[in-house]
This record gives sequence, structure tokens and C-alpha cells, in this order.
Amino acid sequence: MDLIDRLAEQRVSEAVERGELDDLPGAGRPLALEDDAMVPEHLRTAYRVLKNAGCVPPELAARQEIRSLEELIDALHEDASSEAAEQRRHAERRLAVLRAQLDERGGGRSEGLQAGYRDRLLRRLGG
Repeated sequence: MDLIDRLAEQRVSEAVERGELDDLPGAGRPLALEDDAMVPEHLRTAYRVLKNAGCVPPELAARQEIRSLEELIDALHEDASSEAAEQRRHAERRLAVLRAQLDERGGGRSEGLQAGYRDRLLRRLGG
């Protein structure tokens, strides 16, 4: 810990002892932390601005639609009607397009990459 960190810790500790931090907004409640560790550093500010404006990044919107389509396809498998079969085929085509677009943009999870990562992890862990 460098000098600035130690000084900051000391000042915070002193303020806590004096009770200056007792009535802060949100006291006693969990922090609402945003996990943006997976977002490249140069995009974090832009993504935060978009999020605050109610927009989502295209990759996230695509992933949300993919999840919805997967749930729809699962639900349609239970229905044996010809209409359900047609809806399922349409959803499967849309799902394939979305996955291809996501892979093309580099935001998808390619099976080859997953397998390669799994193999490296197993080697590293001695498996």
C-alpha cells in the first residue's frame, strides 16, 4: 500500500470514529456495484452513458434475444402442432442468424474457443 492509500485509510478511519459517516444515504444497505470488468476499459464510459440513457450495447441486446429465442424454442418443443413446428423453425433460423452476427462481431462464444480454453485449463490444473 502506498502513502496515498494509507493516508486515505487513516482519514476514513478517523471519520468513522468521529461518527461523520453514520448518516450517509444508503447506510446499512448493500452497495449497488456495477460489474464492468469484462468491458474493455476504453468502452466503459460509453457503455455507462448508454446504460444511464436506457440503451444497451448491441451485443447485450443480441444475447437477450438469443436467450428469449432459446426459451421459446424449448417451450415450442412441447407443442406438437404444425403451427408450433413452423414457429420453432422460424425461431431456430433467427437464433442461427443472431449467433452468427454475434460471432462475427467477436462477442459470441465459439465452440472452438470454449474447447481450447477448457483444454488449457485442464492442462494447467493437471487434469
